[in-house]
Amino acid sequence: MAKRIFDIFFSIIALVLLSWILLLSYIVASIDTGANGFFSQKRIGRFGKPFTILKLQTIHPKTGKISAIGNFFRNSKIDEMPQFFNVLLGCMSIVGPRPDIEGYYDKLEGENRKILELKPGITCPASLKYYNEEEILQQQENPLEYNDTVIFPDKVKMNLDYYYNHSFWGDLVILWKTFFR
Repeated sequence: MAKRIFDIFFSIIALVLLSWILLLSYIVASIDTGANGFFSQKRIGRFGKPFTILKLQTIHPKTGKISAIGNFFRNSKIDEMPQFFNVLLGCMSIVGPRPDIEGYYDKLEGENRKILELKPGITCPASLKYYNEEEILQQQENPLEYNDTVIFPDKVKMNLDYYYNHSFWGDLVILWKTFFR
């Protein structure tokens, strides 16, 4: 219950303080991509149930390429700001395993499925370690294979460790590291 109260409080404060950045970024993303500035996608949430995640649009829908502004939004993590709405709706938490597309967390077996008992989060230890995941994958000969055999299994291990050891104070440390890495 304390985690949920913290999530609501933190999200409201973040949205109030950062609303001007979010509004400006939404307008810029809309102009830059020629589409709705918000992007939504199905992700796997708590207990393996799908939910719709919100982000800022960074990919031009006609070309399928990330724009220069989209790159800036991704590198600065501004594209993640709409997820504070997901937190307010209760389908995400501030800190917890990052939600993934279908075909990953929903396919976990055995003890690894414990990760699905947690609400997905905006940040977590795995997202801190792999903050530059797109760059890492671009350097690989076979990015999908590298993700599936190296990065994803490491994230599962880290998220399972979070499952067993998470605490309010630990979450505050993760938040601190997120903002001041």
